[in-house]
Amino acid sequence: MSEQQSIFVDGEWRSAASGATREILDPADAKPFAVIAEGGEADVDAAVAAARRAFDEGSWPGTPVAERAALLRRVADLLVRDREKIGLIESRDAGKTVEEGRVDVDCVADAFRYFADLVVGEGGGRVVDAGSDEIHSVVVHEPVGVCSLITPWNYPLLQASWKVAPALAAGNTFVIKPSEITPLTTVILVELLAEAGLPAGVANIVTGPGHTVGARMAEHPDVDLVSFTGGLVSGTKVAQAAAADVKKIALELGGKNPNVVFADACDTAEGFDTAVDQALNAAFIHSGQVCSAGGRLIVEESVRERFVAELARRAEKIRLGRGTEDGVECGPLVSAQQRDKTEYYVASALAEGAVLRCGGKRPEPSDVRPEGGYFYEPTVLDRCHREMRAVREEVFGPVLTVETFRTEDEAVALANDTEYGLAGAVWTADAGRARRVAGRLRHGTVWINDFHPYLPQAEWGGFGKSGVGRELGPAGLAEYRETKHVYQNLAPKPVRWFAG
Repeated sequence: MSEQQSIFVDGEWRSAASGATREILDPADAKPFAVIAEGGEADVDAAVAAARRAFDEGSWPGTPVAERAALLRRVADLLVRDREKIGLIESRDAGKTVEEGRVDVDCVADAFRYFADLVVGEGGGRVVDAGSDEIHSVVVHEPVGVCSLITPWNYPLLQASWKVAPALAAGNTFVIKPSEITPLTTVILVELLAEAGLPAGVANIVTGPGHTVGARMAEHPDVDLVSFTGGLVSGTKVAQAAAADVKKIALELGGKNPNVVFADACDTAEGFDTAVDQALNAAFIHSGQVCSAGGRLIVEESVRERFVAELARRAEKIRLGRGTEDGVECGPLVSAQQRDKTEYYVASALAEGAVLRCGGKRPEPSDVRPEGGYFYEPTVLDRCHREMRAVREEVFGPVLTVETFRTEDEAVALANDTEYGLAGAVWTADAGRARRVAGRLRHGTVWINDFHPYLPQAEWGGFGKSGVGRELGPAGLAEYRETKHVYQNLAPKPVRWFAG
């Protein structure tokens, strides 16, 4: 299997300076299907130097907004053109179903178009009334500079687009590091940027591990901003490294997301069916490997048994397998390490008193194809409580914990009893209650009678340890800008403050 040159610096594809490579495994069978460059600190230094030159000496930061927007739209068109190929590679690389991969491509194209439209629709700055016709005062926005973009393994292409599109729209240059586990579609994205006509040095990619490549990108003195999506432990290290130079940082560090179901949401057969179906979607899409996964079901006590019984019955029927196969609803976990982590949390919860309603193990070899992959059955753990590690910590696997409440205040208290605050949902037929609970939840996104949808026009990010800053929406663009006040005196004259 020949190496794919996956490091792109100053407009040229290359191997790692050290010559090191890495095999990329298909999580459905644990077999290698690609070989890429394993970059190191020297590759980061070269990429940052290229991005620095492109920003300080190149044309991109000063390119008219309309031209930058046109390039973003060309990228969106290229993504649509290659939708099938990219969706298939995303499926094989990350283990998700091929339909999920296709949807990801659609969402990425939407993000590029949104930020193109956003910057074109802006004016030339915000005029500030200085109280005098002799003063012209305006607030303008300028690009931050060189950006280090570090993305996770669960949604590699989607998360890359949430950083790359606004960074380019604002006029920045960047170096991006995808997860070493799932790098392939980010490499394709950089190829499409070059095809769309992005000048050399503006977009650079270094593939390699976080402890070397990611760490160097976070600490590099010539980097102006670090945007990181990933786990809390790694995000804390990134923030510490960036703090030495007081770099701007944006961190999205996951969540432990409550899905609160009131009994009145289940009063009708349709309401019950919808709430159960959406609870499955919240917890088990992409095998639970989603930062906003609704892994905490908080259900009103009076409907708990009926709700959980039906939920477990449906969860047992979820079809596992390779994401490219027809009829498969959930693929494998991304790695052996992630499956081991999931098994640990399930065992921990059972030892702490949880009741297993379904799953809780690897599937039998005869129940899933192909053999050898990192599969784990969708798992429902009933009778959980807040002291359990599986309830408090991110599992990032197909595991749903169940807690109960009796009053609205108790439901809100449980939902907010987390150090994270990324997303949450409330299910109720009472519109007033829906608004009250949504207003009290300390989470960056709150769904009412839904779970998981997002809009590129709306900010995404969380409270507490879910991170710092926002992606998407106008605030997502603002992350990649500096704000400058330009004050012009149209009739200057002496101040005469000092007598001499």
